[in-house]
Amino acid sequence: MAAMTVHLDVVSAEKEIFSGLVETLQVTGSEGELGIHPGHAPLITAIKPGMVRLVKQHGEEEMIYVAGGVLEVQPGIVTVLADTAVRAEDLDEQSAEEAKRRAEEHIANPGADFNYAEAAQELAEAIAQLRLIQKLRK
Repeated sequence: MAAMTVHLDVVSAEKEIFSGLVETLQVTGSEGELGIHPGHAPLITAIKPGMVRLVKQHGEEEMIYVAGGVLEVQPGIVTVLADTAVRAEDLDEQSAEEAKRRAEEHIANPGADFNYAEAAQELAEAIAQLRLIQKLRK
C-alpha cells in the first residue's frame, strides 16, 4: 500500500524551491520542532532559520535551508513561505563563513547605525547554514 502523502510548496520571495508530494516534513517552528504528516490539523506558525527536512513520496529525503518565514498547513496542502530558501546542496560554505564573520564583527564593533537585532539575526542565519552544510557532509 502506498504511503499517505500531502502536497507541499516551498516558496521564497524569489522563486518556488519545491512543489510536490511528501510523506512528512520537519521544520523548526517558533515553539520548537514540528513534524507534519498527512492529515495534520490546520495550522499557521512562524518558522525559525534552519532546515526543512522533507521525505518525498518514495522515501527520498531532501533538505532545504530557510531563513525564517511562515508555515501554513491546510487540508491536503502544506505551504512554507520562506524569507529565503535554498536547497541544501546549493548552500555555499564560504559565503556562510563570511556572513558569520561579518555579523560577529558588527556585534564586536557596533557603529552609530548599529542594529543589534539585525546583526543577531544575520549571525543566527549564518550559523544555521553552516550547521546544515556540516550535517550534509556526514
